[in-house]
Amino acid sequence: YGGMGLDFSYNIAVAEELGNIRSGGVTLAVGVQAGMATPALTRFGSHELKKEFLVPTIAGDFVACLGISESGAGSDVANIKTTAVRKGDEYVINGGKMWITSGSQADWMCLLANTSEGPPHRNKSLICLPMNLPGIHVAKKIDKLGMRSSDTAQIFFEDVRVPCKNLIGEEGKGFTYQMLQFQEERLWGVATVLTPMETIIGETAEYTRQRKVFGQPVLHNQTVHFRLAELATEVELLRSLLHRAVALYVEGNDVTKFASMAKLKAGRLTREVTDSCLQFWGGMGFTSEVLVSRFYRDLRLMSIGGGTDEIMLSIICKYMDLLPRK
Repeated sequence: YGGMGLDFSYNIAVAEELGNIRSGGVTLAVGVQAGMATPALTRFGSHELKKEFLVPTIAGDFVACLGISESGAGSDVANIKTTAVRKGDEYVINGGKMWITSGSQADWMCLLANTSEGPPHRNKSLICLPMNLPGIHVAKKIDKLGMRSSDTAQIFFEDVRVPCKNLIGEEGKGFTYQMLQFQEERLWGVATVLTPMETIIGETAEYTRQRKVFGQPVLHNQTVHFRLAELATEVELLRSLLHRAVALYVEGNDVTKFASMAKLKAGRLTREVTDSCLQFWGGMGFTSEVLVSRFYRDLRLMSIGGGTDEIMLSIICKYMDLLPRK
């Protein structure tokens, strides 16, 4: 279908390199296209669906977005309310989606919707939804703290009709498909923040070497150079955890626990690195002229998007059998 047929480790290598882009929003947009909106279609979609949606998306002719989150269902995916009711050979879609990356410009959406009245983990399906159909309303482009170069939309559906053949895989398996995709999404996200953190630490070291306070470079204060050394060590430890998880995943193992651990650590470490380094820039760090202030805003999403820190902790606790037993 136009891809190179490589294993997932190559996705991670690309993700790490994309961290050299000095804007988190650009990397995020690529990540949605390559690792969030398309994996379920790649794994479970029909040949016809792949020809219609996957081929032009891989070629870069289509922009894809992922329609999961709603105003009342972010990390709680099972609580989504959007419905897709089968009528003849069509689904009729009603509801809305929130915080949809690339939603303002997308050609199609990988939509998660309730297709039956069954249990919440078995009544959802994924559907390839062209974004030019009647009844789709892009309400607004959301103004955000960071990732400002990436458009994020609120979208409503009013009696939108889409052919039943646009169903990805089996009806009722959408929640399962989405949970499988989340592991790749989280590992990709971890990979994208490694290089920015290294860049921030490096630029902070250089700035504090040049900036003098009380007659000596700021860097020569032990509290500064020790702190930068600690942060660099934490980044390397995170990279090792990521690479271990990816190696296990490529071998066919369930890496939900390790992916969740890496995502949790990445979210917390990006906050720690950007906050500590911004402090060493002093007043300059509070301006929009330096990279550290941009990444202070952009990388804050790591602890929220794709499952919050609290969700990661819950997953880890589940795999460690730490949750209260019924």
